Amino acid sequence: MQIAPFAIEQFFAEYEFSTPYLLCASDCETMTVAELLRLAEMSLSELGDLRLHYTDSQGSSDLRALIAAQYGAGNGRIEPQSPNALPVTAADIVVLTAPEEGIYLLMRTLLEPGDHVVVLTPAYNSLLNVAEHVSGNVSRWQIQATAVGWQLDLDELDRLLAAGAKLLIVNFPHNPTGLLPGAEEFEAIIALAQKHDVWLFCDEMYRGLELGGRETLPSAVTRYEKAIVLAGLSKVHGLPGLRSGWLVLRDAQLRADFINWKHYTTICPPSPSEFLALAGLRAQAQLTARNRHIIETNLETADSFFARWPGLFTWRRPQAGSVALVELHTPAVTAYCHTLAREAGVLLLPGEYIDYAAQFVRWGFGRVDFAQGLAQYDAYLQQSMPSAANAD
Repeated sequence: MQIAPFAIEQFFAEYEFSTPYLLCASDCETMTVAELLRLAEMSLSELGDLRLHYTDSQGSSDLRALIAAQYGAGNGRIEPQSPNALPVTAADIVVLTAPEEGIYLLMRTLLEPGDHVVVLTPAYNSLLNVAEHVSGNVSRWQIQATAVGWQLDLDELDRLLAAGAKLLIVNFPHNPTGLLPGAEEFEAIIALAQKHDVWLFCDEMYRGLELGGRETLPSAVTRYEKAIVLAGLSKVHGLPGLRSGWLVLRDAQLRADFINWKHYTTICPPSPSEFLALAGLRAQAQLTARNRHIIETNLETADSFFARWPGLFTWRRPQAGSVALVELHTPAVTAYCHTLAREAGVLLLPGEYIDYAAQFVRWGFGRVDFAQGLAQYDAYLQQSMPSAANAD
């Protein structure tokens, strides 16, 4: 049984390591192992002394305890906790070999053919495609573009869930639009999941990268008994090479069934990744502050760029995360992106590859060489279409 092509990863496989200026990367600036360990006040010798044995399928108890602490009061990053926040314990955590494993195995665990799934779109391919592959019954809850940003239609969500849905899949902060719901809007989404008694799968990979002084939303898993949360170190912490992530699964039977599927795939997390994941969490405050600063700085650079090209782009500034979806006013956007990569060495991700309107492209703001890549793109535009520039 065939699954839909993973369009995003196929596009990056073609260009990521041969195109010098990646203006659409979703991750944040990376670092060396030595740099990470220094931030975490851990040593290379500790890593060198690590035994490469099998690990606990659910993840080491120390790592799971540190992850669970991310969802409690007084952790310095999350909640403001409400009085009725649901607790998260180490027993609720399943450490993943990669975040992608969590998406795939959860759909395999939770869904049967014919189960109705509602997916917030546009979305990372696997959030949509794996659900479609397993259930064959997916409805898209599509974010709507406004003149200056993005908005959600809660009445439409209510209607979609009322059609016998089993699972709602959302992603906040949202990839690729950068949308961050307000606190009341987020609670309204959770209330609709409760009203229709559906499982809520919330991809929170970008949680912690709120911009412009915005507050971090409570994790869905602290607000709803049937919420399942995906998180990891690739985006907020800038450690995608670790491939480290986790699911928060409060339901004991669902968690046991998930781990059984895990036994058929990766069995257990790699011990070096667990060791370095501990380092990433211990250095979380420094990593998050660094990456927020990089993104905010790059967004200011982007503001000036888009102001110079008002006829070519519609710029909807992201509220959170490291990516944004930008409208590009040129014919045949997908072909344009391929040409841009070949002629200018600049990479933008076409909306077609994220199952969205073709005139949009994804941008990424998490890397320190963003300004250099943007200058290269600006020079290319000045040469190829100078009349489109703002004369002011």
